[in-house]
Amino acid sequence: QVQLVESGGGLVQAGGSLRLSCAASGSIFRPNTMGWYRQAPGKQRELVATRSSGGATNYADSVKGRFTISRDNAKNTVNLQMNSLKPEDTAVYYCNLDIVLPKRDYWGQGTQVTVSS
Repeated sequence: QVQLVESGGGLVQAGGSLRLSCAASGSIFRPNTMGWYRQAPGKQRELVATRSSGGATNYADSVKGRFTISRDNAKNTVNLQMNSLKPEDTAVYYCNLDIVLPKRDYWGQGTQVTVSS
């Protein structure tokens, strides 16, 4: 059984910074990809940033240059440093673990990020 536990998030003014963290526990096989997705009210869940166990990263265009994803493979943790936050970054952020073999997809419970203008 794999469990993802998120921390961080909260309320911040536009231009501020927040850091999200996620720790995975259980049977975690590599290769895998860990990352963050977000869902704003009335919108579909969208990719924010991911990082594979091999080091490859992927960012949404809307966060490039502002957000940085990092991970520790040994500890199975992934972090998202969010700078220069904008009101449109307001959403529930979900941690994701995508295992290649066996194919498994896991989600955290979500953490709210609210950016006030």
